[in-house]
Amino acid sequence: MAHPEFTCSVVVRHLPEQSNAATGHYAFAYTITVRNSGDVAAQLIARHWVITDGQGRVEQVRGLGVVGQQPLLQPGDSHEYTSWTRLATPQGSMRGTFFCMTEDATPFDAPVPEFGLSLASTLH
Repeated sequence: MAHPEFTCSVVVRHLPEQSNAATGHYAFAYTITVRNSGDVAAQLIARHWVITDGQGRVEQVRGLGVVGQQPLLQPGDSHEYTSWTRLATPQGSMRGTFFCMTEDATPFDAPVPEFGLSLASTLH
């Protein structure tokens, strides 16, 4: 039986040129790599993000595809994209789910584990 599975990894960086502490805007870029770790071709159809700022305020974002694309991934293939978000606090977190579908129209979810958004995350 076919086993659909996408695994996701994330790299985050602060965007100081898009941030303004005086007005409470902190911008972060995140690069997501989605890899088809299953044994059947599948397509990323939609996304659902849960964004939480440092004061516990939650914003949910839903939409088709990722940055305007709905990549079809063969087993072993990966798709990387970069997007961004803005918070009202200098730290927060995001987690999400990609809604995916196999070539034979079997739906499945690919979770994106929670990752931190923090000014400190840019320090090495």
